[in-house]
Amino acid sequence: MSEALTARTITITGHGGDQIEAYLAVPDDGAASRGSVVVIHHMPGYDSSTKEIVRKFAANGYAALMPNLYYREAPGASPDDAAATVRANGGVPDDRLVGDVAGAAEQLRALGGSNGKVGVIGYCSGGRQSFLAACSLQLDAAVDCYGAFVVKPVPDGVPLAFKPIVGMARDLSCPLLGLFGADDKMPAPDETAELSAVLDGLGKQHEFHTYDGAGHAFFSVDRVAYRPEAANDGWQKIWHFYGRYLAR
Repeated sequence: MSEALTARTITITGHGGDQIEAYLAVPDDGAASRGSVVVIHHMPGYDSSTKEIVRKFAANGYAALMPNLYYREAPGASPDDAAATVRANGGVPDDRLVGDVAGAAEQLRALGGSNGKVGVIGYCSGGRQSFLAACSLQLDAAVDCYGAFVVKPVPDGVPLAFKPIVGMARDLSCPLLGLFGADDKMPAPDETAELSAVLDGLGKQHEFHTYDGAGHAFFSVDRVAYRPEAANDGWQKIWHFYGRYLAR
């Protein structure tokens, strides 16, 4: 792990050729070859806590890039205001998400020192979107951190237009790591067990871990849901997983 890194806001080409904001962090470790990670932010948006996660990947030797999925609706707005606007519109459309992740992956592959391998990770809504991207694009590794609405539909009263995407599992392009909380309701343990069974039936490489005493957003250090023991173990599993599939 190196503490030397460069982080900055850049513009990338996303879905439909749109120019969108993104946050890039790259290690300053002199490595001749490294893997890369697209970070998909959680429902609360493109915020400082998720930017810290981008920098964490760079500190551990990966180039990392987080597209601002809400940039079109609310350029320059605070994360809270942007998230409220997007929620009112039913969330980020699936096709647009895939296009933005594709643009981010292309940007990472073009960086000096890239070994061509790109993974994706997402939290909350981003966990679902990580699975969606891995089933829609050719990626090398995917991590789903408590992504809901993969198997079951959005409950009544939740203003999101997301549809279940478990039917896309046959197109999963890479190994998948899932990190979930036993006390979570979205997704609940029965949903993640069902997804695992579907992936088993399709012969798709995956490993799921469910943490007792943890609910939704247990990685979020700035929220009451934070569970240090689960989060620390989850990070170790992420480093091992990406080390296996992205660092080669």
